[in-house]
Amino acid sequence: MTNPSTGNSSVLKWFKSSYSTNEGPECVEVAFAPRSIHVRDSKHVEGPQLAFGTHQWAAFVSYATDH
Repeated sequence: MTNPSTGNSSVLKWFKSSYSTNEGPECVEVAFAPRSIHVRDSKHVEGPQLAFGTHQWAAFVSYATDH
């Protein structure tokens, strides 16, 4: 994981989690960059975000789908 940042997130194209609906609170958005995947709280889009390397993200997704 890289350091949390509040970088210029307007350059990234964000996608809302499929678990977020219009009927309930939004929660997580992700954006893909060439060497990293960014995660932020969709209720606080100007707030901090986390950035993960592609290998760390792949390990997380693999773990999350297995559990």
